[in-house]
Amino acid sequence: MGMTHQPTFDRRAFLAASTALAASAAATSRELPRGTPYAAAGGPLAIASLNGVRSVARAVDLLREGYDPADAVVQGVRIVEDDPNDDSVGLGGLPNADGVVELDASVMHGPTHKSGAVASLRNIKNPAQVALLVLRRTDHCLLVGEGALRFAKSHGFREEDLLTEHARREWMHWRENMSLDDDWLNDSERDTPVGKTWDLLPWQASPAKDTAPRTNDGPNFRDTPAGGAPVEGGPPKKSAARPYIMEVTGTIHCAALTEKGDVASCTTTSGLNWKIPGRVGDSPIIGAGNYCDNDIGAAGSTGRGEANIVTLAAARIVDWMGAGQTPEEACRNMCKYVLDHMKEKRLWRTEGDRRTPTFDLKFYALRKDGLWGGASLWSGGQMAVCDAKGARAVPMAYLYERR
Repeated sequence: MGMTHQPTFDRRAFLAASTALAASAAATSRELPRGTPYAAAGGPLAIASLNGVRSVARAVDLLREGYDPADAVVQGVRIVEDDPNDDSVGLGGLPNADGVVELDASVMHGPTHKSGAVASLRNIKNPAQVALLVLRRTDHCLLVGEGALRFAKSHGFREEDLLTEHARREWMHWRENMSLDDDWLNDSERDTPVGKTWDLLPWQASPAKDTAPRTNDGPNFRDTPAGGAPVEGGPPKKSAARPYIMEVTGTIHCAALTEKGDVASCTTTSGLNWKIPGRVGDSPIIGAGNYCDNDIGAAGSTGRGEANIVTLAAARIVDWMGAGQTPEEACRNMCKYVLDHMKEKRLWRTEGDRRTPTFDLKFYALRKDGLWGGASLWSGGQMAVCDAKGARAVPMAYLYERR
């Protein structure tokens, strides 16, 4: 399913291929061949990031009931937004550096080619539903911050505290372990108590023991041995030099295809954990973390949002599908394109005989004829799909093999 990526790209060859692709796209209709039996090929169908197995099942059920594809994807991702055990979306999402959960989401509707999005939204756990209202009830594409909150409340959404006890503990653990030069005591600096400790908070009836597994589609920040030794292969994890990993990316993207061939897509997230307050990632940016064209299909991403913003990743994938690439080919080529344009030294490291990125990205694409696919920078990636065979997780193509 995957292929091992070489240490470096042949830049000239890649740029030449990109130029040829652009020329091909310019000379090719953006519509897929009209002889394709769209309904027979796939619809109703939905794809999503790995944490969306339940979401794609829900989306397809709604499509079969006759719901608009935008409603289907929004109600699909709502399952994850409502889940406190997914620490990258909605309720329970990991907070910013101040301990405040800020949410981003976008929805795009293929039949009208219209979009709606919200960014830096606080106290509302279902940003995708608010984004859909922006799409349908306004002439705008994006509402942010306080304005997005007032808009949500005007439509009946109720404010609530999105910071779960688990997320609060993880935030405090990060804050305490950032530096040995501040006034917070790191784990290694605290003396061992001489007896039992009273860890029960005043409002808790019993000690908080949260052992529920996390369904975040991003890397797990507790998956390194206690000794802190770096894990070879894949983005860097907890290490002696990095006692508490700062980047725990994770998002949910979902796209759906109706029986008649209409497409809609949605991406929703709590963004990068411990981010600078007000940071906006790619999820609410149409063309970056989410895009669809009813004549071609849809694409979205999870992972390092800044990389998708500067490369217009989702729109580029859709354009490449319109030029004739399969969804998997377009996603894999987007992985290469992103890496070719990541120039900052801090985004790369040398491990053994190869040069590898310090981050991960996953791309998901659904074509109007029902063909779907995805690709990840690193091996081991999976995506969710639901079609006539039911909802399931499937492996993705990749560039780099984890050792």
